[in-house]
Amino acid sequence: MSAETDRGGATMPRKKILLVDDSPTILRIEQMALSKHYDLITANDGGQGIEVALEQRPDLILLDVVMPHMNGFDACQQLRADETTRSTPILLVTSRSDVAHMEQGFRCGCSDFVTKPIDTMELLEKVRNCLGD
Repeated sequence: MSAETDRGGATMPRKKILLVDDSPTILRIEQMALSKHYDLITANDGGQGIEVALEQRPDLILLDVVMPHMNGFDACQQLRADETTRSTPILLVTSRSDVAHMEQGFRCGCSDFVTKPIDTMELLEKVRNCLGD
């Protein structure tokens, strides 16, 4: 596991983020924005994302909404139903920012949203807020 130095000079383990998206392009954008500060693991659909989350216990999950096999809303609900991931922050990644879509995400248990196209500064800010960095 990698480590970073805090402001007092102490070495701290880097936080781990699970990126779940069926788009290699979106995964790459997220990786470029976050890899300097966090350890990253990936999954390509909701079902695989749940499996990886339960096994790896990430500190945060970025979860695409529209994916084959299992969408992000269903995956979010399943993650919230499991004791292991119940309190893990989840950022839903979506191209839709209408109120109904966001309300559905919050009902499923997400912590916040990131909209596509991804603004890397906004992504980093929301990640930091969710992780308390």
